[in-house]
Amino acid sequence: MSRFIIIILVVTVLAYAGWFATRSKPIEVELATIARGTVESTVVNTRAGTIKACRRAKLAPASGGQIVKLKIKEGERVKKGQVLLEIWNSDLAAKLELAKQQMLTAEKRRHEACIISDKAYRESVRMRRLVARNFVSQKLSDDADADALARQASCDALMADVKRSKAQIRVAQSGLERTVLTAPFAGVIAVITGEVGEYATPSPPGIPTPPIVDLIDDTCLYVSAPMDEIDAPKLKIGQFARITLDAIQGQIFIGKIRRIAPYVTELEKQARTVDVEVDFEEPPKLPLLAGYSADVEVVIDRHDDVLRVPAQAIRQQDKVLVLGADGKLEERKLKTGISNWAFTEVTDGLKAGSQVLLTSDEDDVKAGTQVKQKAHQ
Repeated sequence: MSRFIIIILVVTVLAYAGWFATRSKPIEVELATIARGTVESTVVNTRAGTIKACRRAKLAPASGGQIVKLKIKEGERVKKGQVLLEIWNSDLAAKLELAKQQMLTAEKRRHEACIISDKAYRESVRMRRLVARNFVSQKLSDDADADALARQASCDALMADVKRSKAQIRVAQSGLERTVLTAPFAGVIAVITGEVGEYATPSPPGIPTPPIVDLIDDTCLYVSAPMDEIDAPKLKIGQFARITLDAIQGQIFIGKIRRIAPYVTELEKQARTVDVEVDFEEPPKLPLLAGYSADVEVVIDRHDDVLRVPAQAIRQQDKVLVLGADGKLEERKLKTGISNWAFTEVTDGLKAGSQVLLTSDEDDVKAGTQVKQKAHQ
């Protein structure tokens, strides 16, 4: 009997050793532990956005001509109303001076005529008094009245000449101002495309002409970003947004939606988009340049202290592979809430502390597969 028992034990040990030696080893996978946290529903731009200035003007003088004065240089900061350049305008300046001299002459003639008119009026009054006392004839009084009226008409006519002269001055002044380019607001000169001696040509309607001066107000910047038309109904003015810049890595700027375009932009071979403008919540401390590329993430909804699962762990039909007590994967169907590219809210199907399959080097990992946590190097 003892020999029989020994034989059975030996066979059992050998069988177990054979099974242990030939059994499949657990596959190393990356597991994620389910925990509570914040989940946000967000939308992002479909193509890179752009930092733009609240005010940017591409300026050219209203009249064409040869540039005789260029009082600025690229990169220079200018004040509102500062003269940027002047077009040759000696003829217009001479016309303005002529108009001013004509006005002075008209003023003097009016003054002379009005003095004579006043004298004639007093003479007319005096003659009426003499007629009342029968010292002079009525005819002399009538002649004095007519002369007073004529002198007053002459004074009024010369007053009209003065007004006309003033109007001619305004016309000449306007023509002169059209040859002087001034800054409509304070800012920095971005580009100058003309030089002294070159001819500046204003842009006719329908024919684009490069501007002489590109002026940017860099004290006020915002981000313009295209959003997919599918996400447009979710967007509202004032929504919280995060701004990231390729030029400034590792920093996130807070912003709010200031404007949503009232139309859809259709570009050939590209998705239809809606342009969204986002203001910086606080002016960035670092200097930013208009034209920087930027990305915008708009927060549509936010749930705090909820159970969440990494988005990459979710498979088709909201299913995940959960590590069971025996070390094998089990398939679970989840009920989910809001989600983004990083996390998905779990409302049913998992508990805190559960471990789910995140990634694996093997393609055939499925429910029932024996796995173990990959060692982190």
